[in-house]
Amino acid sequence: MNVQSDAALVSACLGGDDRAWSELVDRFSRYVYAIATQAFRMPPNDAEDVYQEVFARIYDRLGTLRDPDALRPWIAQLTRRECLDRLRSASRLTPVQDVPEEAEEMFDQIEEAFDVHHALETLSEDCREVIDRFFCQDQSYRSIGEDLGLPSGTIASRISRCLGRLREQLEGRNPVAAASSERRDR
Repeated sequence: MNVQSDAALVSACLGGDDRAWSELVDRFSRYVYAIATQAFRMPPNDAEDVYQEVFARIYDRLGTLRDPDALRPWIAQLTRRECLDRLRSASRLTPVQDVPEEAEEMFDQIEEAFDVHHALETLSEDCREVIDRFFCQDQSYRSIGEDLGLPSGTIASRISRCLGRLREQLEGRNPVAAASSERRDR
């Protein structure tokens, strides 16, 4: 599977490619929604409003993005700001100035999960299937082998080989940035 880089995706979107815009929304929709629901613990209706607003802003402001390779951090920042704005407007008595610490920790976990998900997309269908069955569906070597018509030893070696490929995809990526609360202390 050939996964388009974020920079290439931005370029195609700016060139008016509707399929590229659909790919951008598809690639980052769960990411935006996860930040709102998991990091900021917003109820689904508020998270959907954040989602709509963030993608409207992305559409309107994509041409202002200085570094197309920084698409994901830019989307994360737009999402954080929209979440904070929504929290501020919802809690008129207690102003919300900073992202709560637990939200920062959840944000880091979302970032890591997104990195793994993106790296998985670059693997072959066979690798994605066996990794999904073993780690996500919690199937045994034997049950995977029975379903795929392969010996369990082959499943074990395939999982090992696929994890190696996944590791290669993840190596060299930027480590998760320090939480903003940590950055402020410097």
